[in-house]
Amino acid sequence: MTFSLYDATVPVFLQSLHATHGWLAKVADVVASDENLSEAELIEAKLSADMFPLNRQLRACAMHSQGALEGCFKGVFSPDLSPHPETFVGLRERIAEAIAYLEALDRNAVEGLLDKPMRFEFRDTRWPFLAQDFLTGFSLPNFFFHTTTGYAILRHHGLPLGKRDYLGALPMQPEA
Repeated sequence: MTFSLYDATVPVFLQSLHATHGWLAKVADVVASDENLSEAELIEAKLSADMFPLNRQLRACAMHSQGALEGCFKGVFSPDLSPHPETFVGLRERIAEAIAYLEALDRNAVEGLLDKPMRFEFRDTRWPFLAQDFLTGFSLPNFFFHTTTGYAILRHHGLPLGKRDYLGALPMQPEA
C-alpha cells in the first residue's frame, strides 16, 4: 500500500475542524442563554497560567492545518502571530476558513509535497523537514494538542460537550 499524504492529513484535519466548528456553535448557544457564563471570560480562559487561552488554542487549530499545508507549499512555515479572534463567531469564522481551504485542496497537489524540503521558522529557530515529516510529526500533534486543550478548557468551565462532540462525524464505511 502506498502512503498517501493527502489521506494522512486532509481528512483528519477536516474531521476535527468540522467537529470543532460544531461544538463552538453549541457552546455559543449555551453561553447566550446562560447569564452565569461570559463569552469574554471563556475566550480568555486557560487551564494553567502558563498556557494559551481558548482563543489562541483554537486559532492554532487553523494554523496547524491550513497554515501547515500552506507552509509546505511555500517551503517555510512560521507561526501565525495575527490577532486572535475575540468571539465565538470570530473563532468559528477562522475555523470555517481553514475548512474551506482544506476542502478546496487538490489531492495531487498535496501528494506532490512528498519529499519536498521545507522548514519551520520562528525567531532564531530554523528546523529543516520534509513536508510529510513536518505534517505528520509536527503539525498533526500540535493540531490535536490545541484542539484537545480548547475542548478541555470548555469542559472545565462546565460546558455540555461530550466525546461525540469532540470526535465529530466518524469516517465509517457503510454497512454491507
